[in-house]
Amino acid sequence: MADPTLFITDIFSSNNSSHHTELYGEERLIVRRGQPFVIVLRLNSDSKDFKLGETSFTLIVETGPLPRKQSGTKFTFSLSDHTVDTEWSASAISNSPRNTVSVSISSSPNSPIGVYSLTVDQEGQKTSLGQFTLLFNAWCPGEWKVTKYIYSRYCIEYFFLLSIASLLQFEQGILDICLKILDENPKFVSDADKDCSARRNPIYVSRVLSAMINSNDDRGVLTGEWVNFVGGVHPGLWIGSGDILRKWAKSGPVKYGQCWVFAAVACTVSRSLGIPCRVVTNFGSAHDGNANLVIENLYNEDGERIDSGDSIWNFHVWVDSWMTRPDLGSEYDGWQTSDPTPQETSDGVCCCGPASLRSIKEGELTKKYDAPFIFAEVNADVVDLVRQSNGEFVKFSGSTNSVGRFISTKAVGSDKRDDITHQYKYPEGSKEERKVYERAKHNNKLQQQGEVPGLHLKIKLSDNMMVGSDFEVYAVLTNNLMEARTCNLMFFAKAVSYNGRLGESCGFTSDKVTVPAGEERRVSLRLKYDSYGSVINSDRLIQLSAIAINKQTIDYHKAEKTIVLDAPEIKIKLMKEATVNKPVTAEMTLLNTLPEPLKDCSFTAEGVGLTDGKPITVKYVIEAVGPKQEARASVKFTPSSAGSSVLLVNFDSDKLRNIKSFINVVVKY
Repeated sequence: MADPTLFITDIFSSNNSSHHTELYGEERLIVRRGQPFVIVLRLNSDSKDFKLGETSFTLIVETGPLPRKQSGTKFTFSLSDHTVDTEWSASAISNSPRNTVSVSISSSPNSPIGVYSLTVDQEGQKTSLGQFTLLFNAWCPGEWKVTKYIYSRYCIEYFFLLSIASLLQFEQGILDICLKILDENPKFVSDADKDCSARRNPIYVSRVLSAMINSNDDRGVLTGEWVNFVGGVHPGLWIGSGDILRKWAKSGPVKYGQCWVFAAVACTVSRSLGIPCRVVTNFGSAHDGNANLVIENLYNEDGERIDSGDSIWNFHVWVDSWMTRPDLGSEYDGWQTSDPTPQETSDGVCCCGPASLRSIKEGELTKKYDAPFIFAEVNADVVDLVRQSNGEFVKFSGSTNSVGRFISTKAVGSDKRDDITHQYKYPEGSKEERKVYERAKHNNKLQQQGEVPGLHLKIKLSDNMMVGSDFEVYAVLTNNLMEARTCNLMFFAKAVSYNGRLGESCGFTSDKVTVPAGEERRVSLRLKYDSYGSVINSDRLIQLSAIAINKQTIDYHKAEKTIVLDAPEIKIKLMKEATVNKPVTAEMTLLNTLPEPLKDCSFTAEGVGLTDGKPITVKYVIEAVGPKQEARASVKFTPSSAGSSVLLVNFDSDKLRNIKSFINVVVKY
């Protein structure tokens, strides 16, 4: 149908303009996902006339070294193919002049970003049409709305001296270097298929960039240094990201960077890939080394500082990126903080974020990622402690408002400083700010304990649940909120078969329960043999279900657990040492734990390797075994060979069925 030179040159300018990628200034196709772009196919002279609505062919787009449909890195679709399965679609929009056809291709708004190949397949004949680059789309409905944070080519970082950094995200070659950063990250190296597939998610990409802008754990862009700058460039001498990125692409990690350099490079790469991004400066920025949201300044009795692992930086610089947070909920959409400066590890890697500014402002520190560390950077309390001669520390001073001041970024459309402190926290000293701080400490404690805020319902069991006994089970309601909660709690017990089929009820209780903040309350349900004995079957299974309802907050919680009642143990005892070809007797006893007699009792014993596989059955001759009495039987067998063997025993009766046990038997000559 077509030759390899299918792209008409003028499609670059028209597509790149409509996709807001014209500033990259390159003669190649750079488009944004979720938005149509147009290609022009030139037909061979011997091709049949192309007829709109009749002639068709298939297009194939692929990205990554191992493109797969299952991973969302390979898509196949035909003209006018708008099915949900493909998410990509194409339609012929004109075929004038006669030997050309214009095709509009719509990419999925959830496609991974990266370099794609485009192939046409007509009746099994495949022709490569070339490559194009797909970026995130801040102009796409359902993604971001902050397009100004892609276009700006420089940032202003505010600290002792005003710093202006040239971002150069549109400079020729920079986009390819930014994509190379993704290909150098350890996750791509260990599983390229999984990594390329995950590049559909700006949350994932931002987290990868947070790790890759520094070189602590990988071949990242910048090496951090705060003392000795021999063998590299002093961080204060860099004036733009372009030189840094080109040096990295040529020879690996670049020496040296500090927070403002890390942030500027992160902003350049994010914007180049289509993620709206801003550089943020925080004055009085806390480094909380022990994750308790308190900066502890320690002194000895001579007034000398003692290293505590905590510190307050005069200023610190990071980036905010704008994106949706489907993993947290739509209320957490918007600006997300990432900090590429290597400070603490997260999931074993020097990275930080992205954390939603809403979660930071509201103290919701159980939300991903690294919210406690970022919260402390802007809102930690400070205490001054002196170590006395007896080793004890005594507080002598402190502050609740010295951390996180004049949080700043460059204003949109001007070079003015935009104070965004209010986006990170409530006014210092206000009731809201103190309330958030207490909530943050509460949530931070929950996270460290592996718990999450809210009401939590679970079922706890007694240690002894022997069939025939009466015992307690408990519905436990835990309140990990900062206010008391009142719920109606219902607790059910029903017999159940191994296949999940529910039987009759054997217990129920309900209560109105008020649980104070940070505490738990229990509701007990006593299961009596008189209630469950007649409804359970030989599986001895009971399903427990607890439901807690708060009608005022429309809050529902459920917990469910299936329990297996313990059966009495069969005790097996050999009366003498087992020897080949000599009779030996095994005594078997079982205690009737039921409060009623057992009938039709029998023991079945089978020796593996003892009796040549022939089972020996002994019927207990007494018609009934009374409550708390023992059923007894003995079996004689003559071992046929030496070695390790097993004696298997099964007990059966009208009410206790299929109870099994065994004993290891060592047969000697």
